[in-house]
Amino acid sequence: MTVIADITVPADAFPLGRVLEDLPAVEIELERIVPLREAIIPLFWISGADPAVIETTLRDHAETESVEQLTAAEDRTLFEVRWGPDINGVIQALIDTRAKILEATGTADTWDFRLRFSSHEDLSAFNMALTESDVPVTLRHIYNPTLPDEGDALSPRQRDALLTAYRQGYFEVPRRTTLTELADTVEVSDSALSQRLRRATNALVEDTMLTDEEPRS
Repeated sequence: MTVIADITVPADAFPLGRVLEDLPAVEIELERIVPLREAIIPLFWISGADPAVIETTLRDHAETESVEQLTAAEDRTLFEVRWGPDINGVIQALIDTRAKILEATGTADTWDFRLRFSSHEDLSAFNMALTESDVPVTLRHIYNPTLPDEGDALSPRQRDALLTAYRQGYFEVPRRTTLTELADTVEVSDSALSQRLRRATNALVEDTMLTDEEPRS
C-alpha cells in the first residue's frame, strides 16, 4: 500500500546542502530528481542569494558536472544541475527505492522532504539505506493517503492551501492577496506554498480532466 513520509535530514547529507553551506540565507525548493543514464539531475528553485554567485559556487564544487540557469520568476531562479555518478546517500536511496518527491525544501541547516513510496517495505529500505550511509534522518510524519478512486486526490495540506488561496482572493484578477501574505497565513515559506499550490493544481488536473488514455506526470 502507498505510504507518504515527511522526513528531515541535515543539509550536509544532501548535495545541495554541502555545496551551498556557505550561503546561510539561501532557500531551495527541489522540483524533481531523475536518473539519466549514469547522471543524476535535479531541478531546483533558489532564492536568497545572487543567482550568479549560486552558479559559480555550484560549478566550482567537485560533485558537480554541469550547471544551467533555466528561468527566473519573481525572486527565484530555476537551476538544472548534473551531479557526478558517485553521488550516494539520500539521492541514491531515493532512486533505489523508487520514491517520488512530493515536496522538498532546504536551507543551510536542514532539508525537509515529503516522499511517496509504493509500500512500507520501500520506506523501510530507504531508512535502512540512510542508516547504512550514516545519514541521520528524522521521521516527522507518516500516513497512508486515500487512493484517487476512493476519495480526494489532494493531500490535506494541498487542500488547505488551495481553499485558503481561493477564500482570500489569490486567484482573482486582480489578486486580493499576495503569495507572501498567504504563506504567513498557513505558516510556511513563500517557496513551499508556491510548490504546494502547483502540486495541488497538478493533482486536480490529473484527477478531473485527464482521460485514462492520456499520459500523467
